[in-house]
Amino acid sequence: MALKLYYDFMSQPCRAAFIFLKLNKIPFEHKRVALRNGEHRSADFKKISPISLVPVIDDDGFILTESVAILKYLALKHNVPDHWYPRTDLKAQARIDEYLNYQHFSTRLNMAMLFQNLAILPRLRNKPVDWKQVEKFRKGTEVTVNQIDQYFLKDNRPYLAGDDISLADLVGICEVMQLYACCEERFVESNLNVNSWLERVKPQLDPYFDESNVMVNKVREHFLKTPPVQPKL
Repeated sequence: MALKLYYDFMSQPCRAAFIFLKLNKIPFEHKRVALRNGEHRSADFKKISPISLVPVIDDDGFILTESVAILKYLALKHNVPDHWYPRTDLKAQARIDEYLNYQHFSTRLNMAMLFQNLAILPRLRNKPVDWKQVEKFRKGTEVTVNQIDQYFLKDNRPYLAGDDISLADLVGICEVMQLYACCEERFVESNLNVNSWLERVKPQLDPYFDESNVMVNKVREHFLKTPPVQPKL
């Protein structure tokens, strides 16, 4: 039975899972879940995952949620190149895990919530942008980018966990792309080290990076047409 991936390109963890499967030529059945239509909250989807989040995989009846768990499982099961998630080098594995644990309440929290507060929540709630929240997550994003620069990419380290691309970089870049969706990329582009990392990782994920970011580009185009205007203090 073919592996099934339940996903939506609006979700950055879904993009990471999709890219990983495609790059490593792991066959899977595409199961699109339209988040904007609330399909993840439907009774049918809750039979697959009561958590009502994507991505989810169904590997011959083995249901697994949470993108980091999914990526590690796929890496170990399918014998992908060791740089993604080393099997025997515990220190190299720990470096990858270090970033994957760090990013939940840093990269992911701040960049996703900055995007949400600028591009999604005002439309969902039919209310003006909450600029206090935007500034909160802008500050968090700035701190995060500096931490990535000064710790994860210190000493001219080319990738977040070492000398080669890994799950850490895949997860990291998918979260950073939320900044581009809401035109807040200046936080990355103003940091030479982090921006160089971004440009280093992108071509290694193509053509699937571009394919999975189609929705990001569409949201950005729409955002540019009607950007929110921050009131002057």
